[in-house]
Amino acid sequence: MTADSLSGRNRVLVLTSTFPRWEGDREPPFVFELSRRLAKQFDVVVLAPHAPGAKTREQFGGIDVHRFRYCFPRMQRLAYDGGILANLKRNRFNYLLVPLFTAAEFISLIRLLRQSRIDAIHAHWLIPQGLVALAARLFSIEKPVIVCTSHGGDLFGLSGPLLSAVKRAIIRRVDKLTVVSHAMADYAATLADRHDLEVIPMGVDLAHRFTPLPERASAPDEILFAGRLVEKKGVRYLILAMPMIVQRRPQVTLLIAGEGPEREELEKLAFATGVAGHIRFLGAIENRDLRTLYRRAAVFVAPSVVARGGDQEGLGLVFVEALGCGCAVVASDLPAIRDVIIDGVTGLICKQKDSADLGRKVLTLLDDPIQRAKLGAAGRRHVADRFDWEIVAERYRQLIDALLQRQPASP
Repeated sequence: MTADSLSGRNRVLVLTSTFPRWEGDREPPFVFELSRRLAKQFDVVVLAPHAPGAKTREQFGGIDVHRFRYCFPRMQRLAYDGGILANLKRNRFNYLLVPLFTAAEFISLIRLLRQSRIDAIHAHWLIPQGLVALAARLFSIEKPVIVCTSHGGDLFGLSGPLLSAVKRAIIRRVDKLTVVSHAMADYAATLADRHDLEVIPMGVDLAHRFTPLPERASAPDEILFAGRLVEKKGVRYLILAMPMIVQRRPQVTLLIAGEGPEREELEKLAFATGVAGHIRFLGAIENRDLRTLYRRAAVFVAPSVVARGGDQEGLGLVFVEALGCGCAVVASDLPAIRDVIIDGVTGLICKQKDSADLGRKVLTLLDDPIQRAKLGAAGRRHVADRFDWEIVAERYRQLIDALLQRQPASP
């Protein structure tokens, strides 16, 4: 096992394409939240892509963050704002940025590996981060252990013979692969014939942030969706269910919190179905403000689907956030979601792409406040034991430490 000569602690380099660009950024903060907790035991360095308005190097939340440039500032639009997959679907010209992005990340990682000793690399997403980490290790004098975490879209959504072969090679060669749900573990094991995978979800602050009010007083006719407005979120099926819901509950309101390439199409669908007056598109919401929406909503609905191309939820932390606030949940019947939603126990499950079934399940909860409260309370207990950040971070600390303990000592 090796350790940094100044602090006496092992150094972990976090390689990611999603990280807050500045204070108050609306990007998903899960990589940052895990990294800052890992920093209690390790010296953590983060390498993430640059974006216009962000600093190339800074101390962010006590973490040394390096951001690599991969094109002219105004052309750096491959990462962030929905992630790489969403940006590729939004504009096919973004494919031209992929080799530039990968090369810049590789060169930056090589530079960091040569500047200071790195004992472990934690790469988030198989492609490109897992691939880049493996390639860079070939050129490193020290051979850091590599932990790669797949979050779902990279495993399910990157299809075709070539990409499947690349994923298979990465899964087999990293020292440890972690996935965020049991459904992903099953798929990854089948893809690459590797069965020593670890299922460790990303976490949620269930102790301080996503908590219920002492006396939950929800708006009885308020439905909430929160997430990116992309195909795999299935928001169109929720809008198509609204006429049925409005007929029974004329005062109902659906709040849609989030941005994405499908917003305009969804707004048109709301008008076409005659329910636009019952739907409010809130746009992107600050992460710190989501708690208020969860606490107020009667029902949180996530009608996720398998998108064209195979992309689907890897887990869905919005379910955990909602249940952490004691909000009852209706979710689609997707394999990864079953780690959080147990039908009739921690929420209600509806058929995928079935607006009628979705509408019936939502009405069941709107009509029954006692069942809503029961599901919300049971859901809170379920996620608190499995998804709190301190529990998740400790599992990662133990995993990385165990891998380092197995490494031969440096001369």
